[in-house]
Amino acid sequence: MKKILIVDDEPNNLQLLRQVLRSHYQLFFATDGPRALAAAEKHLPDLILLDIMMPGMDGYEVCERLKQMAATAHIPVIFITAMCEYEDEARGFDVGGVDYIQKPISSPVVLRRVQTHLSLVRARTLEDSQRETIYMMGLAGHYNDNDTGLHIWRMAAYSSHLARLLGWEDEAVERMELAAPMHDTGKIGIPDNILKAPRQLDEHEWDIMKTHAQIGYLILSRGQSALFRLAAEIALTHHERWDGSGYPQGLAGEAIPVSGRIVALADVFDALTTRRPYKQAWTVQEAVDEIMLGAGTHFDPHLVELFRSHLDDFVRIKDSWEAKESLELTPVTLQQAA
Repeated sequence: MKKILIVDDEPNNLQLLRQVLRSHYQLFFATDGPRALAAAEKHLPDLILLDIMMPGMDGYEVCERLKQMAATAHIPVIFITAMCEYEDEARGFDVGGVDYIQKPISSPVVLRRVQTHLSLVRARTLEDSQRETIYMMGLAGHYNDNDTGLHIWRMAAYSSHLARLLGWEDEAVERMELAAPMHDTGKIGIPDNILKAPRQLDEHEWDIMKTHAQIGYLILSRGQSALFRLAAEIALTHHERWDGSGYPQGLAGEAIPVSGRIVALADVFDALTTRRPYKQAWTVQEAVDEIMLGAGTHFDPHLVELFRSHLDDFVRIKDSWEAKESLELTPVTLQQAA
C-alpha cells in the first residue's frame, strides 16, 4: 500500500483528509514543519500533502528542506492551500512542489490528484528500471571485449545527435540514445577464443564473428516496445554498407534502415578516435578524412556531409566524454553522465 504523509496544523483538516484517503493509502500525519521533516525521513512516503500556512516553518520552507535531503528529495509534494494568487503558486513550483489542491478540499479532486501523481512516480520507476536494463544489455555485449572504455556511451551520444540533425522528434532522438548502446548485444554469443583472438581472424572465425548481428537481433526483437524494436533493427543492420558489401543481409543504399546507417557512422568515428590495445587513437581530422573516403561506399553520403558540416558538435561531445573518462567515471545511465 502506498504511503502518504499529510502535514497541516489544523486537526480538522487532517481529519478530513484522513476520511478521504484512509481506505486507499497508508497515512502518516504531522502538525508542523519540524515534525513533517522527521516523519518524511522516517517513513519515506510516496507522496506528501503539505499545508502552506503553518506557524513557524511554513510549507514552502518545509518543501525546500525536503528537496535538500537526499533521502526525501525525490518525494512529490502537493501543496494544500486556501491561497490562490498567481505568485503564491509560482513560488510553490519554484521550491519543488508538483501541484496544488485548494481549500476547501473536494474529495474527488484529492483522490484524482493523488492517483495521478502516484502514477507518475510509478512511471518514473519503470523508466529507471528500463534504463538500467538497457545499460546492462549494452555492457553485456562488450563484457569480453579487450578494451571498450566508454565506447558504447560515446557512440550513443554521437548517434542521437546525428538523429537530431536529421530532424527526428525529441522522443525519437531519446529512443536512439537508449537503443544505440545495445548494438553489439549479440557479441555475448560469440566464443571467447574468437572475440578475444590476438590476431587476424581466419575466414571461418570471421563468419562466426559476423553472426553477432543476427544474435543481437534475435535477443532484442523479443521486446515489443518501440525502443527494443529500434535496438533490434540497429543490432541487425549497423554493419551493412551503403554499397551493399556489408553484412549480414548485404543491404544497399536506402534499403538499410536509417538507424543502422546512423550507428554505422557513429561507431566507426568513435572506434577510430579511441585508443585500443592494437592501435593509437586517430586524430579527429584523420578520422574525418577516413569517413569522407567511405561516403557512398561504407556510409550514407548525406549522413557523412551532415557529420562533416556539424563536426564542431561531435568534437564537443567527444571532449565532454573524455573529460568524464579522465575523472574515471563509469556511467550507469546516460542521464547521470550527461
